Amino acid sequence: MSRDEGFDPRAKKHLGQNFLHERGVIAKIVQAIDPRPDDRIVEIGPGQGALTFPLLDRHGTITAIEFDRDLLLPLAAAARAHGELVLLNANVLDVDFTALAEGGQLRLVGNLPYNLSSPILFHALDHAAAIQDMHFMLQKEVVERMAAAPGSKVYGRLSVMLQAYCTVTPLFTVPPGAFRPAPKVDSAVVRLRPRPAGTIGIDDPRGFEAVVRAAFGQRRKTLRNALSGIADAADIAGAGLDPGARAEQLSVVDFVHLANRLHSKA
Repeated sequence: MSRDEGFDPRAKKHLGQNFLHERGVIAKIVQAIDPRPDDRIVEIGPGQGALTFPLLDRHGTITAIEFDRDLLLPLAAAARAHGELVLLNANVLDVDFTALAEGGQLRLVGNLPYNLSSPILFHALDHAAAIQDMHFMLQKEVVERMAAAPGSKVYGRLSVMLQAYCTVTPLFTVPPGAFRPAPKVDSAVVRLRPRPAGTIGIDDPRGFEAVVRAAFGQRRKTLRNALSGIADAADIAGAGLDPGARAEQLSVVDFVHLANRLHSKA
């Protein structure tokens, strides 16, 4: 069966569908993932199986989460020539990765819909203890934000939250022509590896998230003003930070120290 047999070639714009088809790019992604025999691979949004089938050829069995019901039967039929595909028809934001891991760890992969990439990333963070690593295709500018360093114009909430819990490694850029239909922007593949729980150092994850969210809520504001209601100038200074600084000047470690100081006083 050919890769496109049984599939409607029209992507659904409201679902953010852009189907990967460039074989060279697909091979690079599979090489980056480097599936091992005991891995539990879960693909988010398999689409028409461009990455699914090569992964099955390498690994033999994977689980795929697909929201579009129209893709389920063609995917299942085409997958039989490659290996065992377990299909879950669900919104990935409703999937409990921890339960799916069944006490082990998952390797997440996927060409994520650009309109849902940040919610999916934050959802994965909620289940980081059950995830070994993640290899995602995303809009290039999102990957740049994910990996940005303090002081960068694109360093923000996404940067801090992801880097606090994961090692973020941009791998390579993918041009629009690798997709059908071609998006208007470049894409990039990124690897995220959750940090061991004992090395994260965040005493109160909810409090940490609240501090980061407030600090970047209005980028032009100083910490003193952005965090009013959460922390006063003495709290900020007590964490070794300048209350007159702005959020983009703080490192991930700075945010951890501040959030932990506030938690210890609660």
